[in-house]
Amino acid sequence: MNVAPPAALVWFRRDLRDADHAALSHALAEFERVFCVFVFDSEILDALPTRADRRVEFIRESLVELDARLREQGGGLIVRHGRARSEIPRLAHELAVAAVFCNRDYEPQALARDAAVADALQAQGVALRTFKDQVIFERREVLSGGGKPFSVFTPYRNAWLRHLSPRDLAPYLCSARGRLAAGPGDGTVPTLAQIGFEPTNLPGLKLPCGMRGARQSFDEFLTRIDAYHERRDFPALKGPSYLSVHLRFGTISIRTLAGEAHARMLHGSKGAETWLNELVWRDFYHMILALNPHVVGAAFRPEYDALAFDTRPDWYAAWCGGRTGYPLVDAAMRQLNGTGYMHNRLRMVAASFLVKDLGIDWRLGEAWFARQLNDFDLAANNGGWQWAASTGCDAQPYFRIFNPVTQSEKFDAAGAFIRRYVPELAQVPDKHIHAPWQMPLAEQQAAQCVIGRDYPAPLVDHAAARSRTLERYKRV
Repeated sequence: MNVAPPAALVWFRRDLRDADHAALSHALAEFERVFCVFVFDSEILDALPTRADRRVEFIRESLVELDARLREQGGGLIVRHGRARSEIPRLAHELAVAAVFCNRDYEPQALARDAAVADALQAQGVALRTFKDQVIFERREVLSGGGKPFSVFTPYRNAWLRHLSPRDLAPYLCSARGRLAAGPGDGTVPTLAQIGFEPTNLPGLKLPCGMRGARQSFDEFLTRIDAYHERRDFPALKGPSYLSVHLRFGTISIRTLAGEAHARMLHGSKGAETWLNELVWRDFYHMILALNPHVVGAAFRPEYDALAFDTRPDWYAAWCGGRTGYPLVDAAMRQLNGTGYMHNRLRMVAASFLVKDLGIDWRLGEAWFARQLNDFDLAANNGGWQWAASTGCDAQPYFRIFNPVTQSEKFDAAGAFIRRYVPELAQVPDKHIHAPWQMPLAEQQAAQCVIGRDYPAPLVDHAAARSRTLERYKRV
């Protein structure tokens, strides 16, 4: 009687690739048969506000490629749709695996899900094995000299760099060696309709999906990474890497990106050094979330939970829709709503405007970004919003408030970005593009942009709003 060799199941989540994958590497090294699964988790999908979600489509397209790559190596991707906390134990029992391997997630909801899965698997005599994969350093791996977690970025970054070794950047080998196994069923990735979703404008945006898309984007960025520090703040320029969505869904490894940036930094590239700094910020915010889960819904600094924000649903709706009367803010919000992307400098400007010009709770802004961003990541989104609201760790001091007009003049001087996303202002002269309400009426008519008719008047006066914000924060 032939007895099948022991098998393992690799559960893909935020790591949609078949190379440099910690959990897959460990499973292939330890077991003779390895199955692979992805679960469209209904607990997550059912909570989404729309059935047309670019992120779901991005995941689905990336899974098609992942499945094809696994098939080339003798395996394939099992795809389930349901509650992951039920589907994974059920599949583990069906396949009679000895262990389930996955890479760690640090979000509270994910931790609760994984704990439930671990308990269910343990009842079956199956181990859940988890690994660090989506960050370079996690949780308490980078500590101060006194052995405490950092709450200020710069000393954390310095300690991060001191702690870094070649081993931290080394890729995980994922040599299948005939060990990948095909699962039950027809093995096809379900269509969007089969999981209850609709196509989006993702194809029209030409957002490259999957591992090929990630590699294509990274290779293109490497041709201009040396100028990153000079170009990254100007939204009309091709300055950013555009890799954030690939990092979010793991279609490329953080070790690949950080390793290349670090090597170039050591050879004197200021652009690579600045970009590596952004990757360290990502680790920093994941550490903050993992060690301070209260930041989900509350201020990192509890005293700021006492802030009394204004209740202005009309202003909030205007901000969400890009109708505040401040061109750079409106262009940023329209870019977000139309494409699912927003330039990092503009994320700061838009967030500051909502909280410190309109006096609206940062959590409402955080929720809108969470709904719209293709690269939505709880740790980074929460960290960025708390930074802008001055409620978080190492946050912008409350008295430093972005002036939306001067930010516009500095980073979109000719108004190229504004005109792209706010076509009502297309004919407004450069000297008025940042504050069009200051145009004389005759010039407004000549530019076919009468304020209050063709484009909104400003919701607030920035100077007056700034004074109100200073008083608001001083009270706490």
